[in-house]
Amino acid sequence: MELFKNPAVLWFILGFVLFLLEFMLPGLILFFFAVGAWITAILLLFFDLSVNFQLAIFLAASVLSIVVLRKGLKKMMWARKISNEIEDELIGKSGIAETFIGPGQHGTVEFKGTSWQARSEDIIQKGERVTIIGNDSILLIVKSSKTLS
Repeated sequence: MELFKNPAVLWFILGFVLFLLEFMLPGLILFFFAVGAWITAILLLFFDLSVNFQLAIFLAASVLSIVVLRKGLKKMMWARKISNEIEDELIGKSGIAETFIGPGQHGTVEFKGTSWQARSEDIIQKGERVTIIGNDSILLIVKSSKTLS
């Protein structure tokens, strides 16, 4: 029980609990508070810090890690997953152009009752059938079904 009186151990446990909660709650936020708790725990191994200073380190490390790392980690973790899901669901399927789409211009395509932003190197008129040939995140890359025949 003496172990749980050590503030470094308590900060480490808090970080571990926050890390586990990240898997249950979406958003990729709790992970960074876990990092802040672990940084505080590491510093407590080397320095005797007051409770106020511990809280300040925890908050500063958490916010700093969010600012510095969140965007890159989120992109790295979900970009492939989303892209693969879209490709599996859409590539090779047909939709209808809701607007004119020309080379260098974006438009919209209706697919399964939903409007999607789309681009094409073909000239596609409103109402024309298109085939989805790729995606750039959630932007569909389409071709005129006429050119595929």
